[in-house]
Amino acid sequence: MLHLRYQGRSHDIPERRLGVQIGMNDREIKTAVARHLDLQLKALDDHVIDRAPSGDLIIRPAAVYG
Repeated sequence: MLHLRYQGRSHDIPERRLGVQIGMNDREIKTAVARHLDLQLKALDDHVIDRAPSGDLIIRPAAVYG
């Protein structure tokens, strides 16, 4: 499962629906998500991808501290 936090909303998207596979890099994953949501890739520039031990992917805005 891919968990996406974008513009204050949460989305859970099955990886198979996106065509996301093990071993894909961050850019490939973001490209698949942007295509699925009909966004430009640059809309996800400030997002990071966390890979959970369960295999789930979490795409979220980068945290700002301080």
